[in-house]
Parts: sequence; structure tokens; C-alpha cells
Amino acid sequence: MTVTREAIEQTPSLVLTPAVVAHRGASGHRPEHTLDAYRTAIRMGVDDIELDLVATRDGVLVARHDLELSATTDVASRPELSHLRRTRVVDGVEQQGWFVQDLTLAELKTLACRERMPGTRPANTAYDGAEGVPTLTEVLAMVGAESVRRGRQVGLLLELKHAAHHDALGLPLDGALLRVLARHGLDHPWARVALMSFEPGILRRLAGRTRLPVIQLVDLPQRGMLTPEGLEDVDEYADGIGPHASLVLPRDAGGAIGAPSTVVRDAHRLGLTVHAWTVRGENRFLPSNLRHGDAPDALGDMAGHVRALLAAGVDGVITDHPEDALAVLRE
Repeated sequence: MTVTREAIEQTPSLVLTPAVVAHRGASGHRPEHTLDAYRTAIRMGVDDIELDLVATRDGVLVARHDLELSATTDVASRPELSHLRRTRVVDGVEQQGWFVQDLTLAELKTLACRERMPGTRPANTAYDGAEGVPTLTEVLAMVGAESVRRGRQVGLLLELKHAAHHDALGLPLDGALLRVLARHGLDHPWARVALMSFEPGILRRLAGRTRLPVIQLVDLPQRGMLTPEGLEDVDEYADGIGPHASLVLPRDAGGAIGAPSTVVRDAHRLGLTVHAWTVRGENRFLPSNLRHGDAPDALGDMAGHVRALLAAGVDGVITDHPEDALAVLRE
């Protein structure tokens, strides 16, 4: 699939240069949500890094996508924590394992991170055990230092995970987040920080408490938010949307992409930015007409996917392989 420069220019984004955002850091190259993954992405030249936030039992925000820890740490091999194995229902799904909410920060800091998808990304397993789970404070300090070192401000997209679940536990994420950002002087609108969630409730609360940009993430089951009426509602509290990439570039019955939907155009009419997620390089994640060969874990034409999203006019691409997206922008 070929997208021409003329096509990109005919459907502009709202920003001068669409942003390349490192999804959980450069997670195509390092175990996700480690300081090394974030630093690797910054070295590559990304505009922003994206991280997910959850809370420990003592209310400290840490960078994890899932509350359950066994897929991304060595918690299952720690006999001293075996008594903390639980069965819990998170966002309506029953899970078994070790949950961030059941560990204090001190207990969490005894764990080592590991690659979530070792079969798909075996090279990343070379870094298993090298780092622990970072706190939000540690990430902010590292990003600040790297920004000074490189002479450019690296932005942050902070996603609040399982917000209603945390509310029910008495661990609301928004208050903890705003306190940390204030301590680091990042609670003003020019701070290069945006706040994201799939849950409108916490975003509405944040919109009333901060001037930082708010982004409504949208997954496939939430596509009703992207109707003209749905976007009008989102526009009441949010500054942008973050749709799944297939809501911008719909896939046909065979999994191929073609013409874009009207999502970007409709959002831009309201002044809402659009960050599409998550663009990954392996065939198993790509549209069928951008895959190379039949091996699901082989790298396909991710650059073609990025070009098509840029042609649709997105304002940012959130990706596990930021170096490929950056190469497209340099073309």
C-alpha cells in the first residue's frame, strides 16, 4: 500500500508536525514501562513517551499497564510474596495473580521487570531482570534530566488505568497524580503533559481540576463516542481523542485497510486532536495488506501503516517501534 506525500498534504493534522509517541517506552526493543525503555525512546528522538499509571496499596503511582503483575515481573518466583496471590475482579474480568493494589511500594520495589511477550519479542528478554518497576516520580525525574541533556522538552502522555476500580478501593488516581505533577512544577498548560483515560468519569473530574490537556481514549467497543453526537459530548470535557488505529483506518473482512473513516475530520471540526494507537511492527498486529510473509512475529510494513495514518490527518501516532515512525516523518 502506497500513500503519497500529496495525500498527506491534502489531509493536514491540527499540529505542524504530527507527534511520535513511544508506547510504554520503546517497548518493541525493551521490556515495557522500564526506565530503559523510556530512555531508549528518547534517544531515538520521540516527541513524547506514554505511560500507564496504577496505585500501590499505600497510594504511590507506578508505571504498569495491568494491575496483575505476573506477566511483566518476576513476582511469581518470590516465595516471600506468595501469600499475596489473589483472585480479583478488575473492570468486570476475574483474574488470578499478584495485584499492584495489594503490594506496598517497598514490596513492589523488590520485583524485577521482564518482557511481556517473550515469544514475539525474544530479543527483549536479554533485559529481563535489569530493572524494577518505576514510580511516576522516578519517570518524571528521568524525563526532566533527559530533556536538559538533549536540549529539548520531551512530552508525557499519562494514562490513568482502572480509574473506577481504584476509586472503589479508596485510592483515587486523579488526586495522587495532580499532587505529583504539582511537586515537579508540571501542573500548567505549557508543561508538555497530557492526561488520558478510557473512562470519561475521571477525565471529567480532571477537566474541572487542571488546565492540562485531557484526552479521551476510545477502544472498539466504545466507537459510539466517535459519532458526531458522541464527539460533541467528548468536546465538553476533553481536548483530544485517542482512538484505536482501526477506528481511523477501518479494516475489511480480510483485515486490510483502505480509505480512512471520518473520525479525524469530525474531531478536527471540533478542535479535538487525534492520537491513534497502537502501531506495532510485527505482522500479527498489522493490517493484512501490510504484512510481510506469513510468520506472525516477523516485521511487516509498519511504515506503510504510519503513512496511512498521517494521510488520514492524525496529530500523533502512538507506537512500540518509534524509530520507524520517525523515519516516515523524515521522508
